[in-house]
Amino acid sequence: MAAQPIAERWFALTRERMPELADKRGWPVRLDHCFQRILLDNAVGGHWSEEIPAPAYRNAPDELLERAIALGEAAVAGEEDLAELNRNSLAWRGK
Repeated sequence: MAAQPIAERWFALTRERMPELADKRGWPVRLDHCFQRILLDNAVGGHWSEEIPAPAYRNAPDELLERAIALGEAAVAGEEDLAELNRNSLAWRGK
């Protein structure tokens, strides 16, 4: 069986799996674009759009998207604190 394309994995994670878990986990965000912001910012180590032109899923190097997906998967597994990742993201954005 062929591996699922990276963009499909990205959208399945951020548009479906994470929003479905948000209320149960008490996560500070619920919307897909918020999960995408958090994961991309933390994968980049700053404001993602200063490093990657939009749309990120199309323009980011595969390694960066893999890092972002790994962070999201770790949050889903309870191995990363999504609230902390969100605080990082907001701090990089001056909020």
